[in-house]
Amino acid sequence: MNQVNNSISEDELKMKVIDAIKTVYDPEIPVNVFDLGLIYDINIFPVNNVFVLMTLTSPSCPSAGEIPGSIEKAIRGVAEINDVSVELTFDPPYTQDMMTDEAKFELGFL
Repeated sequence: MNQVNNSISEDELKMKVIDAIKTVYDPEIPVNVFDLGLIYDINIFPVNNVFVLMTLTSPSCPSAGEIPGSIEKAIRGVAEINDVSVELTFDPPYTQDMMTDEAKFELGFL
C-alpha cells in the first residue's frame, strides 16, 4: 500500500489517475484506453481510494483479462493512491462515439 498524502485536492488526484490511465493501451489499437472511451467513471473516495468503472470495445475482446489489471497497476503507481478497484461493465455497450476527437483523428475517423 502506498503512503497516503492528503495534501492534494480530489481534482488534482483525479487528474493524476487519468494521466496514469492514459499510459494503458489496448494492444490492438494505438490509442490509450481513456481516449478510446473505455473509462465510464472514476470515483475518488476518502483516504484516496479509487473506483474505476470501465468497459471494453467488445465482450469478446482478446485483451479482456489484461486491460483492467493494467489500469489497476497504473493507478497504483500514483503515489497518493491508497487502494484501487476496477469494475468491468458492458452497460451501456461501447460505441465509437465514446472516443475523444484525438482518438478518432489518430484512428482516421476524422
